Amino acid sequence: MKLSRVIDTSAAVAETSSRSAKVSTLAHVLQETVAAYGRGHHCIEVVADYVAGTLPQRRVGVSWRGLRDLPPSAEVATLTIEQTDAALTSLAALSGSGAASRRRKAVRGLFARASAAEQRWLAALITGELRQGASDGVLLQAIAAAAGVDDPIVRSAVMRAGFPGPVARVALSAPDAESAMAALTAMTLRVGRPLRPMLSGSSPSVEEVVTGECEVAIERKVDGIRIQAHVWQTPNGPEVHVFTRTLEEITDRVPEVVEELAQLPTRAAVLDGEIIALRPDGRPEPFQVTGGRTASSANPEKLREQIPLTTYLFDVMHSDGTDLIDVTNAERWSMLSALAPHLLVPRLITSDPVAARAFFDEQVRVGHEGVIVKSLGAPYTAGRRGEGWTKVKPRHTLDLVVTAVEWGSGRRQGMLSNIHLAARNEHSDELVMLGKTFKGMTDEVLRWQTERFLELETRRSSHVVFVRPEQVVEIAVDGVQRSRRYPGGIALRFARVLRYRDDKSVRDIDSLQNVIATLGVGLGPSLAESPGD
Repeated sequence: MKLSRVIDTSAAVAETSSRSAKVSTLAHVLQETVAAYGRGHHCIEVVADYVAGTLPQRRVGVSWRGLRDLPPSAEVATLTIEQTDAALTSLAALSGSGAASRRRKAVRGLFARASAAEQRWLAALITGELRQGASDGVLLQAIAAAAGVDDPIVRSAVMRAGFPGPVARVALSAPDAESAMAALTAMTLRVGRPLRPMLSGSSPSVEEVVTGECEVAIERKVDGIRIQAHVWQTPNGPEVHVFTRTLEEITDRVPEVVEELAQLPTRAAVLDGEIIALRPDGRPEPFQVTGGRTASSANPEKLREQIPLTTYLFDVMHSDGTDLIDVTNAERWSMLSALAPHLLVPRLITSDPVAARAFFDEQVRVGHEGVIVKSLGAPYTAGRRGEGWTKVKPRHTLDLVVTAVEWGSGRRQGMLSNIHLAARNEHSDELVMLGKTFKGMTDEVLRWQTERFLELETRRSSHVVFVRPEQVVEIAVDGVQRSRRYPGGIALRFARVLRYRDDKSVRDIDSLQNVIATLGVGLGPSLAESPGD
């Protein structure tokens, strides 16, 4: 089966806004893959990943920089799925002395065999920039349709398997729908293979969640990198694999975390937690410090000395042969406490709103993000944002002005969506961009802002519409972080629209200096002393 068939499918999915058409197109190419290779073939998994815009290998060690000087493209598209997957697998396995030059040679070898369309598609796939409209939900529906089973069965299997590819392979390996349903139902958590993490809802205040009616667990919300750790014993000693929230493996980048988890007294365990860089006084470093540490694979041993990581654990999904995702939070915490008492995240059990508020205030005071309120009777709902966990963080609001807007894609095609946000530099009265957001916009808001910003348009550049800086918007943010991308030296974190403020003018917006003074605690004195200079 040729790679060009997948590329044509990607284009067809991207060009339609109809969800049912996307599902039908994807289901058809999955069935074609089975017909081409036979049931159970690994290429079923590969094609499922490709149409989702995902590398089966996850990472191959190549960035945009490594794709700049590509050879001329082939005149005819001849690459097959098997050839492409084999080449990328070999590329991902390159390591050691001389790996960089061998990697360049391998990249050129693969791309020399690719047509112009294949080169563009492969470059986007490798760098994670492939945007083709096949969302996770659409792909899972397509797998269900191709196998003739109900959507919830596929979704449940993916929660435990982590990725859609293995589920597609299992579902489409069965001779009929009944067998497919049985095979999918039998898919369970496997130590060493990451499952999707449980997610939390949110609430604006602790008192809305802790009402005095029943006891709940309140845990510190650590502003670090979410990890899922798999630990098991082998004849050669303990094996540890560490994955991020997106299920990317970072084991080699966090040696001190691996060493600590390897000491746990367990035959096999799957653990949920956070890792974070702390200052000598115990307060957390800015998020970017932790994020930069875990994103870097350069000399982990040296980095651990410069920016050591602290491990916090707050859940266990498997222990010594027993899956725990269906047992209660209270039972899981009891088992985790026995397994790793020295790594537990701070936790309070209470039904008292006053005690809950005091715990929340203390976590914020010492520099953490807030709290997670957890139902003691809740199971671990892998991959779902259930009612069992509720995060509470201080909500900061800012009044900023819109300076430009980007045209939307997918469901927002034809509407102005992503807004550019700016504050005022009180020293020069100039507007300073702090970031963008497309969050918090209803369909009604999207229609209104499209009309409004076209009225304010001054010029266009590619997909960006620049506007007169007159429309004030109130946004909520989780905080700010250092940024070289924007002239003020900071960028907004998780900005979302609350409402447009027609009652305010650009003279009333927040200043850059105020944003830094209010939200920039911990980013260092240089920003506060000379913001925007």
